[in-house]
Amino acid sequence: MNKVQFIDLSAPLENDGGKFPEEIKYINHEEAIKVFAEPRGMKKSDLPDGTYAAVENVALSTHAKTHMDAPWHYGKTSEGKPAKTIDEVPLEWCYGDGVVLDVSHKKRREFITVEDLQEVLNTIGYKIKPFDIVLIRTDASKHIGEEGYDTMHPGMSKEATLWLIEQGVKVMGIDAWGWDRPFDVMEEEYRQGIKDRFWAAHFAGREKEYCHLENLVNLDQIPKPYGFKVAVFPIKIKRASAGWVRAVALIEK
Repeated sequence: MNKVQFIDLSAPLENDGGKFPEEIKYINHEEAIKVFAEPRGMKKSDLPDGTYAAVENVALSTHAKTHMDAPWHYGKTSEGKPAKTIDEVPLEWCYGDGVVLDVSHKKRREFITVEDLQEVLNTIGYKIKPFDIVLIRTDASKHIGEEGYDTMHPGMSKEATLWLIEQGVKVMGIDAWGWDRPFDVMEEEYRQGIKDRFWAAHFAGREKEYCHLENLVNLDQIPKPYGFKVAVFPIKIKRASAGWVRAVALIEK
């Protein structure tokens, strides 16, 4: 059997005061006695080692940390049909051949364009095929958890997003807070009267059906830009616009 190297592409959920706050209440083995055991008439002396089972209660947005946006997030319809919610995304879309496109030279505020993607593909000698999972590397994720992380990245243009969809890509992702450019940049342009750029890459999903991942990490640890598998199965949340993902790159040794 071939050995497989697993590379974790997901950031951990933790108590975090970011744009989508993550609230985790930890109930440890000792505290759980009072919460769960004693109300059932159980005594500490009745339990192995005098402790109960640890539990966590979590309250967070479906868009916290590493997650997949479903077509429903972008709008009510996609390609003229009711947009898929995260529980309706086909599992077949979520496992396949991966390709990393390194555009880490792009700066904050800048668009990642069709030409940028084509230039990388020409450099690595790869042609995208249907159902490839395309991972956009910006290296913004190296600053995850830092103040202002959500405003540090470049963003995909609408045209680049549509171009990937036209190549047959259904799932794509980025190692940054958002798929589009930062909100402060788009809001500034919107106030200047440039309204067609606001969330344009997200809203491309109204025209053409696709999903994207945000807050990926460790794309720089994938040793080759292609020739590996990616698994990005989202948590199944009924009627939700997104779901958390444990994204993994699988590389055969």
